[in-house]
Amino acid sequence: MSTLAGVQGDFQDYLLRGDAAVEGHVVGTARVPVATRLGVYGGAYRARLAEALQANFPALATLLDTADFELLASHYVSAHESSFFSIRYYGHELPQFLSQHPDYTDAPVLAELARWEWTMRGTFDAADATPLTHAALARFSPRQWPQLRFTWHASVARLGLVWNVPQLWQALTQESERPAASVSREPLQWLLWRQGLTTYFRSLPATEARALDAAREGWPFGELCDLLCDEMGAAQAPAQAATLLRGWIDAGLIIGAA
Repeated sequence: MSTLAGVQGDFQDYLLRGDAAVEGHVVGTARVPVATRLGVYGGAYRARLAEALQANFPALATLLDTADFELLASHYVSAHESSFFSIRYYGHELPQFLSQHPDYTDAPVLAELARWEWTMRGTFDAADATPLTHAALARFSPRQWPQLRFTWHASVARLGLVWNVPQLWQALTQESERPAASVSREPLQWLLWRQGLTTYFRSLPATEARALDAAREGWPFGELCDLLCDEMGAAQAPAQAATLLRGWIDAGLIIGAA
């Protein structure tokens, strides 16, 4: 006699791998045979995952025509099971999939666009936190500043991209004129974050990108100033450090200091 767990396991194996063991638990008729009954569920499962991909990567779906995106979804669903309780998180491996699958490696802009969209989704979904204020930061004494380290909002993300995917994404999501895809010799650095319910992004100058990355890795403020001294000299570093920190506070990127 089959147990409930056994039937559930066989059904899952059918949905994920097409195993036929579950057919022994299903009663068919001449009008609706077993294969047809199971196919309803198998098709619905794959269709729901494809819908999740389209919801999580709307710009990519728009860039590809309907048939090409359906083919991409079919390839991805066949290769990747849904491993999360929420279907919202399905598709996290799509950027890597696009960068490695032979059908898509000749169009690397697709992988970068998927990486951008997934990062934007994560930025929007990140946990809320109260940003640090200038007044709170002013309470630290001058002797504390060299060892001051910052805690960052969970929405803050960094990307280095060689394709102009932020501009492509913006045009595709706003249905505006689409720029031609272009590639740069060196990766351009981007910062993404959220304030309230609005997601923002901007490009980063090289010096700010290095300082921001170091700060997020836990460097104290004194070492950040040393980094800026190496970058631009002792005369300009203090003003630049103050400018960067003020901008990060104004944008709500920092939620704590200690």
